[in-house]
Amino acid sequence: MFQALADATRRDILIRAGRGERSVSRLAEAYPMSFAAVQKHVAVLERAGLVTKERRGREQIVRPDPDAVRRARRSLDQLERAWRGKVNRMADVLAHDADLNDSPTKGQSR
Repeated sequence: MFQALADATRRDILIRAGRGERSVSRLAEAYPMSFAAVQKHVAVLERAGLVTKERRGREQIVRPDPDAVRRARRSLDQLERAWRGKVNRMADVLAHDADLNDSPTKGQSR
C-alpha cells in the first residue's frame, strides 16, 4: 500500500478519483503521459487495494476504497506518533547534554 502511495502521480490519481466517478481515460487527460502509463498507475493502486475499477461499456470507472484509505491513514498516524516520541526523547537527551556542558562546574577540578 505504501509503495503505491509513494508515487506522486498515484497519490494525485487517488485524490482526483475521490472527487467523484472518474474514468481512466478522463484521469489520463490530466497527465503529460500516455493513457497506458496512467492505466499502469491505476493498476498499482488497484493491486494495493486503494481503488476499485468497474467496467461500464468501454469505460473503466475508478473509485477509491475509503476503508483502505482510512487504514493507510491510521498506519501513518501510528508511525507519526512513534517517530514524534523518538524525536522528542532525542531532543530531551540533547537538551540534557547541553545543560551539562553549560554547567558552571564544567572543566573545574575539585
